[in-house]
Amino acid sequence: MIFRPKTEDNEDEDYFNTPHQPEAPKPPKQPSPTPDDPKYYDIDDEWEHLRPASRNWRYWLWILAGAIICAAFVAVYFRWFTPYSTLETQYGYVEKISRRGDLFKTFEGVIIPYKAINDTVEPYTGDIVFSVAEDRVAATLLRLQQANLPARVEIARYHGALPWRGESKVVIVAADTADVTKIYPVTLNHPLIPNGKK
Repeated sequence: MIFRPKTEDNEDEDYFNTPHQPEAPKPPKQPSPTPDDPKYYDIDDEWEHLRPASRNWRYWLWILAGAIICAAFVAVYFRWFTPYSTLETQYGYVEKISRRGDLFKTFEGVIIPYKAINDTVEPYTGDIVFSVAEDRVAATLLRLQQANLPARVEIARYHGALPWRGESKVVIVAADTADVTKIYPVTLNHPLIPNGKK
């Protein structure tokens, strides 16, 4: 086949019928020197050997996804599974307590704080709306309500409520009868304080 330069007369000729011109071979890529090689430090840029090797964008995408997942787990743990306030003790009367829930049955109730009843100076801050997950603690509160006795409760406060823990962020973890001789005025007529004295 005779190669003819492309002119106006042979514009319609097929491009692939032209003779093949082989490409010049590429020079072999020189391997990068390692830190054990003395040539590693013979570089024009004195800081070049300290720069990290370039990585694929998928590597950084996996790093970002892992960081987001870890942050989400930590946020969920601190939001719903660990209390931010513990060992809080309150005294008061159990106004009501009932067992509620569609799938998870928990005890929900209200306590009237004793301090709010007898404090005539500060404004009333409201009742303590609580949840109870343990049947033993709920039975103690129910017994105190029926006997009209004050209760001493230990409270744990959470940032968020969970269905199996209760509807409230305030969870009572322990309950007992309060010592009325220490929280009631001695002049108050109460059946557990004989003659209004300790």
